[in-house]
Amino acid sequence: MASAAAVLAFTTACGQESGTQSVGAQNVGAAPAAGYSTSPSPSGEASANGSESGTGQAAGASTQTAGELKLADNASLGKVVTDGAGLTLYRFDNDTAEPPKSTCDGTCATTWPPVPANDVTAGAGIDKTLLGEVTRSDGSKQLTVAGWPMYRYAKDTKAGDVNGEGVGGTWYATAPTGKKATLPGLSVRKDPELGNIVVDKNGMTVYRFMKDQAWPVSKSACTGACLDKWPVVAPVEKADTQGVVKEGLMGFTRPDGAKQMTVDCWPIYTFSGDKAPGDTNGQGVSGTWYAVAPDGKPVGAPAK
Repeated sequence: MASAAAVLAFTTACGQESGTQSVGAQNVGAAPAAGYSTSPSPSGEASANGSESGTGQAAGASTQTAGELKLADNASLGKVVTDGAGLTLYRFDNDTAEPPKSTCDGTCATTWPPVPANDVTAGAGIDKTLLGEVTRSDGSKQLTVAGWPMYRYAKDTKAGDVNGEGVGGTWYATAPTGKKATLPGLSVRKDPELGNIVVDKNGMTVYRFMKDQAWPVSKSACTGACLDKWPVVAPVEKADTQGVVKEGLMGFTRPDGAKQMTVDCWPIYTFSGDKAPGDTNGQGVSGTWYAVAPDGKPVGAPAK
């Protein structure tokens, strides 16, 4: 009883800890999405400027104009900027945005073709005021987004490819703001079968356990071996969420001392059986595990 009282002394309604700090959502057993690379291709080693030796330019990553820029939804990265053909546009950490400057020349520019600035227009979701150009060392004009020079990647050959993501630790897909594309700590993805569901920062589906408790304090019934299959999602700041109902969005301390995030005060988890963003293999397991709607309700759970 004493230990329970001590826990309650540090909690507020539905088990929230006031002042809980963001530590990023944990995800155990999740693999990158298909085509997602966080290291250079084995066919060539990354050089100091992020290029790869022995890599020829693919037909899809030509130096043709970008046309109308678009936004594509990527399960791992969120919204990324693409050219009119759907090829991902990248930014290079060795470049600068203020003032705009491109440092990728020579063989680097073969692997990472600069996107020409001519005839570029802003499609839906693209802020045209962020579009600009920079003069390269050869005198050509290169497209910029929020000051960052834009490139395609030679190994992206079809719409939706993001094979250049993370190459050399310096190349990243571009968000609509010009920043590196990345998902918030928690966000909402539209699943073709389940509708809008919550995902973590890696794009992995998060779940609720029907044996858990939300009121008067958040309490998890998943302990011991259960946690091997259903790792907890660690707390994230409310500001690091998108599309999720803010009320009841908080963290709490489990009896084992671990911190866990809640949506509508319900503890949330990922599933070790989900191997890639977009997987929903945990849906309906044992009739007690369900994906989480933006308001915290269990998606597809039988009505009580």
